[in-house]
Amino acid sequence: MFNAKDKTRSEFIICLLLVVIILAAYWQLPTHDFLNLDDSGYITQNTHVKEGITRENIIWAFSFINFAYWHPLTWLSHMVDFQLFGMNPSMHHLMNLLLHIANSLLLFFVLTRMTGSLWKSAFIAAVFAIHPLNVESVAWASERKNVLSTFFWMLTMLFYVRYTERTGFYRYLVTISVFTLGLLAKPMLVTLPFVFLLLDYWPLNRFTLFQPNGKGHEFRQSIDSGSRWSPVLSLFLEKVPFLCLSAVCIYLSSLSVQRFGVVISTATVPMKLRIANAFISYVGYIKKMVWPYNLAVYYPYPKAVPMWAILGAGLLLICVTFLTLRWIKAKPYFAVGWLWYIGTLIPAIGLVQVGLWPSTADRFAYVPFIGLFIIIAWGVPDFMGRWRYKKMAIASIAIALILNFTAATHLQNKYWANTITLFKHALDVTKDNDVAHQKLGEALASQGKTVEAVRHYSEALIINPNLAAAHINLGVALRAEGKLDKAIEHFSKVLHLNPDSAEAHYEIGLTLEKQDSFDLAVRHYSEALRKKPNSAKIHNNLGIVLARQKKIKEAIVHFYEALRIDPNYAGANFNLGIIFAGQKNIKQAIHCYKRALHLDPNMTQALYNLSWILATCEDERYRNGEEAVKLATQLCKINKFRQPLPLDALAAAYAETKQFDAAALIAQKGLERAEQQGPKELALVLKKRLELYKKGQPYRQNLNNKNES
Repeated sequence: MFNAKDKTRSEFIICLLLVVIILAAYWQLPTHDFLNLDDSGYITQNTHVKEGITRENIIWAFSFINFAYWHPLTWLSHMVDFQLFGMNPSMHHLMNLLLHIANSLLLFFVLTRMTGSLWKSAFIAAVFAIHPLNVESVAWASERKNVLSTFFWMLTMLFYVRYTERTGFYRYLVTISVFTLGLLAKPMLVTLPFVFLLLDYWPLNRFTLFQPNGKGHEFRQSIDSGSRWSPVLSLFLEKVPFLCLSAVCIYLSSLSVQRFGVVISTATVPMKLRIANAFISYVGYIKKMVWPYNLAVYYPYPKAVPMWAILGAGLLLICVTFLTLRWIKAKPYFAVGWLWYIGTLIPAIGLVQVGLWPSTADRFAYVPFIGLFIIIAWGVPDFMGRWRYKKMAIASIAIALILNFTAATHLQNKYWANTITLFKHALDVTKDNDVAHQKLGEALASQGKTVEAVRHYSEALIINPNLAAAHINLGVALRAEGKLDKAIEHFSKVLHLNPDSAEAHYEIGLTLEKQDSFDLAVRHYSEALRKKPNSAKIHNNLGIVLARQKKIKEAIVHFYEALRIDPNYAGANFNLGIIFAGQKNIKQAIHCYKRALHLDPNMTQALYNLSWILATCEDERYRNGEEAVKLATQLCKINKFRQPLPLDALAAAYAETKQFDAAALIAQKGLERAEQQGPKELALVLKKRLELYKKGQPYRQNLNNKNES
């Protein structure tokens, strides 16, 4: 037995060791990058998140606008991260890691407080801390919702245990308040009231299914034995407020996903297949718990499940459940652990599916595995009985297991370094993984490796001809190669699969715009806006086409609407600059170009247009030669002094500052580039300007560019 001082010292050492093994497993995490799977929507391209905490963004976080999943507290946590750390992925990952450390420590404290068993609780916390399946929840920035909601899960359990030790309104209120915060982070906490009832049976012993025989645990007297209600009913009534909050959360979450049309219908994935996959998944997760290797970010959903596999999995689950009921008195930990596992996994088992739903997902087991760990921690010593080497054997096995899992987690964490390594690994350890091919193609395309990207898109479509994202990406790649008709074929295939696809309408509109089919482009952009009215990108592109049709007033409306939706949209500011320049509203044009460059300092077209105005505008009020030189120099550096137009702008800027020798030298380089690259008309114009600079005269011109972005 431990005295209080020894116990405190042991708890401190255990906590320190937990932190050490977690850091040993995840020390490379801060070097990881963001991924192209969800991170753009959650962080890197989410304008609300990037603006940080504001009144408007707090309202957005609690609304159902722009995103299908309702978890306002998760949004707020991402906003705080971005406000503190900006686009630095290291700190976003580090916050996930800190939450995981906190979850592991809280799990240890909660179990120790409930059971009084220090080393069993330490073992469970250690395995939870470094199990390889939990890498997905920790190393994926977008899975903040998982580690954050689990943090509140653990806190709620801790306050619940305190409440059971001495019931009272204040302690109950604190418990239900923390539970509410957890629901706001992720709806997975809806199963926690069920877990409370399990814990009431064991280890809290607030009720018994049998008459006590004096050999069991000490029973708590938190429920008045004189109540006219039975203890079980009283405990259930105690959970009613938690259940009501869970019901509200389920309703709001369902409303959110239905509003955005991401619920997968039973016509697409039949209920029979979902049930079959659920049986397989329950057994599959147990296998992964024991043998956590060949893990992937995405496991393809099966097209069919063999009957022998369904029967085998079903039989195993029935047998274990039978043993659970048979041993419910003698081995209560077995019943609690097994029902914890089965119950907490129900929301993620796939009977209801939304979005890109996998057959299984490592992150889904983050909390459910705790139930299995409880069975192992109490079951193995129980199974060994009074064997004389029991303690030594258990300690050796536990240490070996923890060291093995730490090494495996360290290895698994490496695969999450970036999108390419992650999905290459997924292709190595899974079969017929269309999503992995498609996402790997996206990552390769972002690096300019179009040929490799197209190969992976094509592989994805061979596996799944109806994969909309692969059709979209392949169409974009074909359009970049100038194969516009083939690109439209792929976009149209998406519309055939999903007539409400705003993305397909948008891509068709963009392709038609390149074919100068403006009326058809407007039609598709307008249809895309009807499906997705809060898309700044679609408003911006529709404005561009309308401007090219000389419908300037309508174009301006759409550019401003794009900025209303996304005030940090550089392209919309740039396009307004073009409009105002064309209207000879130079002051407003300069303002828009500067705003665009503030948001995107390397926007080449804005650098050119603004430097040209500042260097050549007829109205001297708007000329600023020194600033023009600075902007044009930056533009030339981006183009490595190889493009004639940037060199032309730099020459004009030098001429405005009366550095005519430098202007003539740069203009001569620009002329040589124009003669090499064409067109001939540009070379003739540059030659005339070169003559002006040689005569010591600057160039003057009204701004009337037609460049668009």
